Amino acid sequence: MSKPMGPIPAGFAADGDGMLLIGGRRADALVDEAGDTPLFVYDFALVEAKIARFRAAFPGVHLHYAMKANPYAPLLKHVSSRVEGVDLASGGELEIALGAGIDPAATSFAGPGKRDDDLSYAIEQGVTLNCESEGEVGRALTIAGKVGRTPRLAVRVNPDFEIKGSGMRMGGGAKPFGVDAARVPALVRRIVQAGAEWRGFHIFAGSQALDPEALIEAQAATLALAAELAESAGAAPPLVNLGGGFGIPHFHGEQPLDVEAVGAALADGLANRAAILKDTGFAIELGRWLVGEAGVYLTRIVDRKESHGKTFLVTDGGMQHQLAASGNFGQVVRRNYPVAIASRFGAAPEEEVSIVGCLCTPLDRLADDVMTTRADVGDLVAVFLAGAYGLSASPQAFLAQQAALEMAVNRGD
Repeated sequence: MSKPMGPIPAGFAADGDGMLLIGGRRADALVDEAGDTPLFVYDFALVEAKIARFRAAFPGVHLHYAMKANPYAPLLKHVSSRVEGVDLASGGELEIALGAGIDPAATSFAGPGKRDDDLSYAIEQGVTLNCESEGEVGRALTIAGKVGRTPRLAVRVNPDFEIKGSGMRMGGGAKPFGVDAARVPALVRRIVQAGAEWRGFHIFAGSQALDPEALIEAQAATLALAAELAESAGAAPPLVNLGGGFGIPHFHGEQPLDVEAVGAALADGLANRAAILKDTGFAIELGRWLVGEAGVYLTRIVDRKESHGKTFLVTDGGMQHQLAASGNFGQVVRRNYPVAIASRFGAAPEEEVSIVGCLCTPLDRLADDVMTTRADVGDLVAVFLAGAYGLSASPQAFLAQQAALEMAVNRGD
């Protein structure tokens, strides 16, 4: 019995020959231009549409890009020029951001395991540190004294709540992320008394949420918590980063997030926020929601084989580039990402197949028992939702297979 796959995102169509179009360009032409498969293609127009939708739904709220979703340099440059901030999660990402020409003053650096050299580099560059513990604050203050710079310090808060139904729960209970809310006011007072530049709170409760009511509830709780912490600390936060958590549909039966409903509720909450937050700025950091649906992974079928009555399409790509689509990045029970035969896009399904990669492990499956149109050696397979947590979140060095290529399509060029 065939297994369902997730919905192909809007914005993709076929030309008269049935070839998938990405950013208005034929998939096979993009492969020819890049020179080979496997290939990631990112459609900037789809990213632009997401940014415009955010602006309309969240007027006055800053938009930050969580670059861990996709640090591909042309994409990073494009997005960073259209948002108010970029959120980093490592010293390596800071190097990439600076190499892309991003103003370090517009960046913030979160993560529970920052090394001393990471802290020193960030402080010297003027990056805001979202501090994850009292120990990290102490190290940052000591390092700042040694390098003669005033550190820009925010506190990442481990709230007492989480986003219900989120894919990954980043807050609530014992967590390696952030400072437990009860201990935050004393830490803020320490930061202010030490002469550091107080930058505010980072409160991130979870990710990959598709339920608007869950996000509305979490954001309301975040506003209340930020006000309570500020009152207790006696210091208004210049910025409250509300986190992100906006999900996209990956699997059968999932529905797109109603961001307009979330934005309307947040607007009400901000209009009625506590007095201590009246001069505070607010930001939402997004990665997957901004860029995930804009990416397609193209891989070529190199073999078609039968085994015990099942058909396998073997490709030149696989989990070394697309760990998430293989089901090995956060899935408990494997479910199918949306896939299609790019050279017959939109054609009626004809057969049940499993699409597998080139690695010698049974984990390397891009699609399991799905219905597709007939496909043969040489045809291109398109794996959608490849714009976030694709290449950079995958074990690229595994078995020393051929590296994937990346390219961007900008319809305005």
